[in-house]
Amino acid sequence: MSVIMRIPSNPLALIGPATLLVFAASFAVVWVRDRRHQHLLFLGAACLLFCAGTLSQLLAVPDGDGVNAVTSALIYTVSVLLLSDGLLRRSGARLSWVAYLIVPALIVSGIAYFYYIDRRLIVRIYLLNFSYGLILLTTAWRLRQLRTGRLSEQILFWVLMVFSLHFFPRTVLTVGATAPAAGAFGSSPFWLALQFSLAVSGVALALAVLAVTVGDTIETLRHERSTDHLTGLSNRLGFEEAADRVLRDARAWPVCLVVADIDRFKSINDMFGHPAGDAVLRAFAKLLKETSRKIDLCGRLGGEEFAVLLPNCDMAGSYAFADRLRSLVRQTRFAALPQARYVTASFGLVGANRGESLSSLVARADKALYQAKRSGRNRVAINSESLAMPAPASTSP
Repeated sequence: MSVIMRIPSNPLALIGPATLLVFAASFAVVWVRDRRHQHLLFLGAACLLFCAGTLSQLLAVPDGDGVNAVTSALIYTVSVLLLSDGLLRRSGARLSWVAYLIVPALIVSGIAYFYYIDRRLIVRIYLLNFSYGLILLTTAWRLRQLRTGRLSEQILFWVLMVFSLHFFPRTVLTVGATAPAAGAFGSSPFWLALQFSLAVSGVALALAVLAVTVGDTIETLRHERSTDHLTGLSNRLGFEEAADRVLRDARAWPVCLVVADIDRFKSINDMFGHPAGDAVLRAFAKLLKETSRKIDLCGRLGGEEFAVLLPNCDMAGSYAFADRLRSLVRQTRFAALPQARYVTASFGLVGANRGESLSSLVARADKALYQAKRSGRNRVAINSESLAMPAPASTSP
């Protein structure tokens, strides 16, 4: 790196740029088809810039050893930063703008120093390669949670680790302590090993990114299919799929189910309009999420009916949860309604039996809910069919 070369006779020197162009185009195509994957723009830009840096050296553009060394180093460095930023953005993090200013300034300053003041090619080679290895290793450390993610995420993490680490032994083994001759740099073992290693490890990293992107798209579609877009809770399908998994997990027992229904919800729509009714549903869902535990499953079964499946929770604890939520709903002032209008909800509670299907569990919880409605609303009722202890007294308004 950082040495001017003319177009080499060995076509292997062009493997890296050609591979980078292919994947830059691939990332762009995937992004065009699904604009939610904005991290692919950073990865595509990284590929293009690294290709530009390589061609800058191969074609001696700009001309002049010193200015070419500095220019190509700047292009390479920004490319590596874009690669790191793209990988981080895919996981919800990002590279700070300070890094885009400081890191290139430090690396380019070092390249300029070891060309114009203390001309040592081997130092420039080590400076670039070791710096890029450290940048990518830092990125891998920030993405270490991928080790416990989906299989495609685990593969991406370990490929990134290998890609990051390969900068160190490859540089030492191919350069050692003696820099290649400037005139033969394009056909030197270091340059050819660089292109070959970038082609192999770069292809592996790009394929891992594309595989993760496919997985992300599938997860997004699955989430959209199973999410109620008004409240953000699981819809009936999503709730049923997740609840079935909990009921089959022996570690989740005891399990209880609470169903809730907003009292006289139709009158809210009739008197204040459907936008107000939608606002009440969203606010109720927010109370549901804030009151429940992280392991609880919350869903909107349809209309104004909601459900919460409580794993590792007995009847006493489930009753306390339902009654606390009942009281909280009654005390809450909903912004979409007049101050004088309050909202109440009725709750049906049931404990699951071993081997019982979710449909049976929901049906029994609905019976308890109807009992709460018939008893005057704004209360918690228990289906006693599965109780091994006396039911707490129903809560009056």
